[in-house]
Amino acid sequence: MPEVEAELTRRLDAGEEVVLATVIRLDGRPPSRQGAKALFDSGRQLAGTLGCSEFDSAARADAASRLEAGSPALRTYRHDLGSIEVYLEPYLRRPTLVVLGDTPVAAALQRWAPEAGFRVGEPDGSDLYVVHTDHDAPDLVERLVGLLAQEPRFVGLVGSRRHTGHHLEALAARGMPAEDIARIQSPVGLDIGARTPEEIAISILAGLIAARRGANGGWMEPAGG
Repeated sequence: MPEVEAELTRRLDAGEEVVLATVIRLDGRPPSRQGAKALFDSGRQLAGTLGCSEFDSAARADAASRLEAGSPALRTYRHDLGSIEVYLEPYLRRPTLVVLGDTPVAAALQRWAPEAGFRVGEPDGSDLYVVHTDHDAPDLVERLVGLLAQEPRFVGLVGSRRHTGHHLEALAARGMPAEDIARIQSPVGLDIGARTPEEIAISILAGLIAARRGANGGWMEPAGG
């Protein structure tokens, strides 16, 4: 079977949902080893092994419920020679971030967004986020019209309203509903005093994380507060 880590990366890049099973403890002398790994989707074993077919079958049977729950779990699987404790970790489909514009801010977003759990690319599902980084792009309105039709969870347009207001007016002139236009966040990003392209990208990415998690993006409360 393919190497587990490489197959995990490939499956996530393809937008698939998988469960990684890792042996964390042995009791007795089961046909396994600590650190053994296997990868599953909702119905198949994709890579690796936990040591024997009995353990692999048990983990495969639990994989679908872990994907449905969206949370990790510990499971104990037993064998005539002993048992293993297995950590089942679901990897859910990454939201897609469409980054528009050939700008330094776009380059930084494309570089860092995967580290924050986003798949950078073209739309491939319902969990869609859009950031346009170039308010001077001649095709800006056309791109936004097409992407807004796909009902993204977040749409951001870099630039102050002085630079982007005419684009919003153009969308209204095309008959786009006011509630759809109101969903476009501009300026975009959390207010952290960002100045450089890299700092601006960080502020945008922080805002995307807040939008994804349903947070307001403010300072965290002190412990015990």
